[in-house]
Amino acid sequence: MKIKAVKLYENGFMTQPFAFGGEEGMEKFDASVRYRSSLQNYLIDTGREVILIDTGMPKEAPDAIPDEKTMIHLGTRIKDYVSALAEAGYKPEQVTKILVTHKHADHTGELRAFPNAKIYISPEDADALELKGENIVRATYSDGAYHNFPASQIIADGVRLIEAKGHTKGNSIVIAEDGDLFYMFHGDITYTDEALYADKLSIVFEDKAAARETLDRVREFIQKNPTVYLSTHTPLGYENLENLKVIDLANPPETIPVGEITYKTATGKYVCGICGYIYDPAENNNVAFEDLPDDWKCPRCRQPKDKFNKA
Repeated sequence: MKIKAVKLYENGFMTQPFAFGGEEGMEKFDASVRYRSSLQNYLIDTGREVILIDTGMPKEAPDAIPDEKTMIHLGTRIKDYVSALAEAGYKPEQVTKILVTHKHADHTGELRAFPNAKIYISPEDADALELKGENIVRATYSDGAYHNFPASQIIADGVRLIEAKGHTKGNSIVIAEDGDLFYMFHGDITYTDEALYADKLSIVFEDKAAARETLDRVREFIQKNPTVYLSTHTPLGYENLENLKVIDLANPPETIPVGEITYKTATGKYVCGICGYIYDPAENNNVAFEDLPDDWKCPRCRQPKDKFNKA
């Protein structure tokens, strides 16, 4: 089994209130504390088939432009998803299955690039995205419990899709077994590994109680099994993979400082920092984002205006 990162964005950041404030409230944490952020997804090459976990941002999505109020900034784009996949050594036609951890655009943006692959996704998130077609497989999680997770579905030898509600109502994680190691592809259970070590919920979720239950199960699994934790929104994800780092919750690593941030000229568009929705004045009667009512919410994830970043 080969596992590779598909690297999409680099040199971003997230604030501690965003990363830690989902349960206790953002006001309890220090906005001046920043953690490294990025965007990468992953693939599993079993030798018989190529399986993707999520498919990044849409190719046409503009880069967000951070300012002093930005809670999470993915960074600058390295490549679009298909180009990054090619750099990892794979073509779209080689992909047999795609496992979607959840519905947000930074995880589903290029599902359209793989019309021949079977797309496994929870029924709730499939409905939210209005996904239809013979290649859409609505997850059943009917293969029983997996360790301490109550419901799972076998995708291939050593690969399971696991029900893990909370971040979204249909959230899933993927666990692959290879030799003595377990690889956990968790989507956004935590936005940065620091939150995993600190046992904190990130700010984004649809069901707080379910998110807490899921994080508790993730931590219990990691404590009992040698696990490489593969995050989507921090370089620690691919660094863990490159170093085959087994997570030890009792010994958190030292946080690496955020690097230099690249600033660009604003386009007038805004990007939702939660789900990736792009507000384009040209598609909304030329109404500037700043002129939208204060109670306006993202059409996709219903988050308020302060969750949007300039693009």
